[in-house]
Amino acid sequence: MTDSHASPSEQTPRTVGVLGTGIMGAPMASRLAAAGHRVRAWNRTPDKLIPLQQAGVEAVSSATAAARGADVVIVMLSAGPVCDEILLGDDGVIATMSPDSILVVMSSIPVDTARHQATIAARHGIGYLDAPVSGGERGAIDGTLAIMAGGEAAVFDSCQMLLQNFGRPTHVGPAGSGQLAKLANQMIVANTIATVAEALLLAERGGADPAQVRMALMGGFADSTILKMHGQRMLEGDFAPGGAAKWQYKDTQTAIAEMNRLGLDLPVSRQADALFGDMLSHGDGELDHSGLIRELRRRNGMPVD
Repeated sequence: MTDSHASPSEQTPRTVGVLGTGIMGAPMASRLAAAGHRVRAWNRTPDKLIPLQQAGVEAVSSATAAARGADVVIVMLSAGPVCDEILLGDDGVIATMSPDSILVVMSSIPVDTARHQATIAARHGIGYLDAPVSGGERGAIDGTLAIMAGGEAAVFDSCQMLLQNFGRPTHVGPAGSGQLAKLANQMIVANTIATVAEALLLAERGGADPAQVRMALMGGFADSTILKMHGQRMLEGDFAPGGAAKWQYKDTQTAIAEMNRLGLDLPVSRQADALFGDMLSHGDGELDHSGLIRELRRRNGMPVD
């Protein structure tokens, strides 16, 4: 069994295919190359591969070229349908991968999609993990991501040290469980962003200094990473995307579908999902998800810009 206490640098170098080199995938590919792995990367926009080549990453022209002969293929694409398009089918990545290799889908996708992919991978003798992450662009750059992995324990053990290049991997159950954990994460994030925004607007409308209210709350029971980081963004009006609202909404929509499937009534999450939907309808989907405060300002007749 893999030694969970070993450092990433102690792992035997592997050939790793990386599919998707956007905000998250690019620094992840760079970290693998810096750790001594042979990394082949593919992206639908080839220009995004140019900076990676300077970091020792080999740029290839197709997803199958990145996957062919790789020990591990890591997927960081935008959504479930995109992943299925690239992975499945007679000409897809799974059909190209070598038996006994491992497919790690780190995209946020529906639970059933992950389970279906795991079934197809197993038919080809390929290990499968659904391992979505939390921590945003900064976490990907710094290697401090929270990684929620679903799949067989033996598969997780075999690539745990590889995943440690990105942060802290935790095995949370069988295939699909990683996506369930990510949905739980995204529910907490969305709901907390909405609550922090409401609290700051309450302070502002009531005549207190919202910046000082934020400072007063830090360290108490109301403290959180979102109060610290996104609360500051809200105060400064700095909504350059670390995590775009459109992707937050994608995940809250997936969470709503899953809670409906399970027969759950979770009203706070439903309301947060509706708020993000309204944010997108007003053209703010490309902003950081902390920009949700703009939607609440609109609802309350407060200046947005």
